[in-house]
Amino acid sequence: LLSLPCVFQMDTTPESYLDLFPLDAIVYLTPDSENGKYFTCLRQRLKVYVLGGLVDESIHKQLTLQRAREQSLQTARLPIREYMVKAPNSRNYHSETLAINQVFDILCTYNETRNWPVALKAGVSSGKGYVLREIAEQ
Repeated sequence: LLSLPCVFQMDTTPESYLDLFPLDAIVYLTPDSENGKYFTCLRQRLKVYVLGGLVDESIHKQLTLQRAREQSLQTARLPIREYMVKAPNSRNYHSETLAINQVFDILCTYNETRNWPVALKAGVSSGKGYVLREIAEQ
């Protein structure tokens, strides 16, 4: 199989994604979703992925998950828990909440490599308190 580079066309519109796509085609990406295994089948069906947005972890926890539920949308998260472990650190800080550009970069890397460990290693900064399982086991 030939892997195509991550190329996206972007159009802006004042319309909501809810008006543009059928509800069953929309997957709302939020770090609070329990669905981390969804991305193992990323190419099986045509979906529209909505990046949940920037959320302050301490003030608006689960805001994006709540919004998706209110809109009756499927949710998913990056499979950080499946491929990474919490790294010991002095601050005891661990976060799966990423900026939009980080999520986009991870999805692009995954699209190009079809390898979650490679994509997550490239996109999840060490400051988030996670490392790949294989690195932690060394």
